[in-house]
Amino acid sequence: MELRDYVRILHKSWVLILACLLAGLGVAALYSLVVSPKYEASTELYVSVRSGDSAATGDLVQGTNFARQAVTSYVDVVDSAIVLDRVIEKLGLDTTSDELAEQVEATSPLNTVLIEIVVTDDDPELAAEIANAVGDNFADVVVNDLEKPEGEVASLVKIETIQPATVPAAASSPNVPLNLVLGALVGLALGIGIAVLRSVLDTRIHSLHDISQITDKPLLGGIALDPDARTRPLIVHADPRNPRAESFRSLRTNLQFVNIEGGPRSFVVSSAGPGEGKSTTTANLAISLAETGASVALIDGDLRLPKVAEYLSIEGGVGLTDVLIGRAELADVLQKWGRGRLFVLPSGRVPPNPSELLGSAAMATLLATLTERFDYVLIDAPPLLLVTDAAVVSKLAGGAILVAASGSTKKQELAGAVRALEAIGSRLLGIVVTMLPTKGPDSYGYGNYTYGMTHDLDEVFDTADTRERARRRA
Repeated sequence: MELRDYVRILHKSWVLILACLLAGLGVAALYSLVVSPKYEASTELYVSVRSGDSAATGDLVQGTNFARQAVTSYVDVVDSAIVLDRVIEKLGLDTTSDELAEQVEATSPLNTVLIEIVVTDDDPELAAEIANAVGDNFADVVVNDLEKPEGEVASLVKIETIQPATVPAAASSPNVPLNLVLGALVGLALGIGIAVLRSVLDTRIHSLHDISQITDKPLLGGIALDPDARTRPLIVHADPRNPRAESFRSLRTNLQFVNIEGGPRSFVVSSAGPGEGKSTTTANLAISLAETGASVALIDGDLRLPKVAEYLSIEGGVGLTDVLIGRAELADVLQKWGRGRLFVLPSGRVPPNPSELLGSAAMATLLATLTERFDYVLIDAPPLLLVTDAAVVSKLAGGAILVAASGSTKKQELAGAVRALEAIGSRLLGIVVTMLPTKGPDSYGYGNYTYGMTHDLDEVFDTADTRERARRRA
């Protein structure tokens, strides 16, 4: 993924990331409140080698070097049982040397003869007592046991306390600021990780950017999500000033500039799967094209689950199928809709062989007649991945337009629909993304009805041409 992909993920999932950040802070704060405070007390010892008053300089240097070498071994003696057992006995502690050793830590700075003993305990006073007791008993064990020569000769090793342990005034742990910082960092990392993982695993289309990763075909437009789309599907007619209606007008403008190389301006509108808004998109696009004064023929080519007649509130019992089988004339079933030059051809009765009808010579003749008489012909076709109807009729039209629903259509489904069109040589003109959110990184920044009327086909076209000439003169 590119940098902009990560920025988009962060923008899109900022609520999740913030929640994880706050959760990390909460866990860190709760831990800091629940855990028992610990206190550290430390004492510092100085290790040296005894020498007489007349000791030469070389003897002093040799003794210092010996002390430095011995200190590294003495550090391991501090928390040994021979020292800690005496501490336990002296202070009357109810513990074992192994348990006490976990509270004691001894270190020595490099190239020094100093030993620092740090004791951690829940009780600050007891921590100081243990630290001093460990230092005293350690010195006694080393001087009088481990480094004592045979006989009555005194040990040459001398260990003195140069900094006794004092009662600590504040707890060393928990370190609340540090815990909060670590909790915030862990929560932030977890939130970003979940956001990136969710984005990688999510194969649905969410934006126009996702479309560009699947196909290089132009993005004709993005239609905003409308929760009331089912109750008012014809938003261009019902609420012309609505931002969603403007989205269809932008789609109309882009479609007008699509270069079809002199071919017929007939377009098949389909989708990869059902429920992606292809029928509402086709109907609103037809209405918006008719608003410009262009003559538009809208064909309901979904002979399996027709919706255009329902959306436009016209009679759909007789229509395309009747024309294709020769049962009715085109002029008798073509219905004028609204005040513009929009004519609708409903699907008619659902046939047993939709694919055969849509790919027949009669369908080719019908489309040739309509494209000759109308400025635009729009065909609402079934989903490409379910049936072959859309692919078949797209061969007869000037091109196909694919509709994909943001947050619903999967990338592999759209890619499959694109391949289905390319496999039969149909021309994909572009993609329309529907149901785009109005906010966030994925956002895409009624006239008179005529019911059941029939028209003589030549009269329909002549009337439309007369009105167009009158409009141009005005």
